[in-house]
Amino acid sequence: MNKGELKKKLTPEQYRVTQEKGTEAPFMGKFVDHHEKGMYTCVVCGTPLFPSDTKFDSGTGWPSFDKAIPGTVTFTEDNDSGMKRTEITCTNCGAHLGHVFDDGPTDTGKRYCVNSVCLDFHTS
Repeated sequence: MNKGELKKKLTPEQYRVTQEKGTEAPFMGKFVDHHEKGMYTCVVCGTPLFPSDTKFDSGTGWPSFDKAIPGTVTFTEDNDSGMKRTEITCTNCGAHLGHVFDDGPTDTGKRYCVNSVCLDFHTS
């Protein structure tokens, strides 16, 4: 999908975050306090990314997950903003999702910190 088609499909905020590596404001996203059972998918291409049973409340203001479906997320070193982080993008379409940190509370030790605007949700 080219940039013109993406601008028509996505809201301005979805485009800014997924295509320009932006970040939504904390505690404002629709999935921060979302607890339904189902699947979180990429808003751009629909790829399933995070089952709802991997979501936890991190208190950070963004939806957090302890693991992604294997092969659906690409990891890239991100040293922007003067911090050493690992960016996560959708492997299928390249949409920016957020970052992953090594401070998760479960046995994976991971916290996938994802912008709500990058996600859709489907009940199972």
